[in-house]
This record gives sequence, C-alpha cells and structure tokens, in this order.
Amino acid sequence: MDMVFVLVIVIFFALIGCMYSFFKHEVRASSIFSVDLFLSLLFLYISVMLAFGLIYFILSIEGIVLAEGGDLIDSSLAGSLMHSIYFSGVTLLTVGYGDILPIGVGRFLALIEALIGYLLPSGLVLKVWQHTVVRQKMKGEGD
Repeated sequence: MDMVFVLVIVIFFALIGCMYSFFKHEVRASSIFSVDLFLSLLFLYISVMLAFGLIYFILSIEGIVLAEGGDLIDSSLAGSLMHSIYFSGVTLLTVGYGDILPIGVGRFLALIEALIGYLLPSGLVLKVWQHTVVRQKMKGEGD
C-alpha cells in the first residue's frame, strides 16, 4: 500500500509540472497560430489522461475501482490498463458515456480529472489572449 501511495504522489507531481510548463510557456510575436502552444496543450491533455489512467490502474491492482454495466471489472492486467486509460480519456474530455463507473476513491479522482478537463480550454483561451496582447505590444513598439 505504501508503494501505491508513493506512485500516486509521483504521478500527481508530474502532472503539476506539466501544467506549470504549459502555463509558463513564453509567448512569441512571430505568428498568429502558435504550434508550440498547440503541441504543449496536446501533450498536456495526453499526459493528464495517461497519468490518471495509471492512477486508476494502480488503484485497481490494490482493489477494483471501476465498474462496467453495474458489474465490477475483473480482467487481466492489460485489460485493466486499457479500461483505466479509456475511462480516464472519457472523463478528461467530459464525454462521460457512463459505460464505466468509478467506485470509492475513484469517484473523487474522476471529479478532479473532469475539473481539469473542463478548465484546460479556458487556460488555452487565456494563453491565446496573452499571445495576442504581447503581439500587439510588440507591434506598437515597432511603429
């Protein structure tokens, strides 16, 4: 149980570092569309999805935390990993099909993940707005 707790904490710190990197991204005034910003947002979404998928998987090794169709999911390690990553992606993208449900502590984790998935687009809008303001300031200084 101690090893599981340590792994979950390490994954959370990696997520925080990834989010910090996205929001600390330097803005350049060279183009309208920032490929760097798009790729960093894509990487952030994939990182959050995989990190939460791994957390669900690690917790499922200790005890089943996901249910499918009202029945507890009891599959091989590879199957459990695939279910965990699928559930993470559906939750992060706030699709919420309802075919797999969290149980116990998984419910709280799913709430946190859905909140992150809901707030990331607003972070992108803020970064684009910041990008536009910096570009306008640089254009104004050049005149």
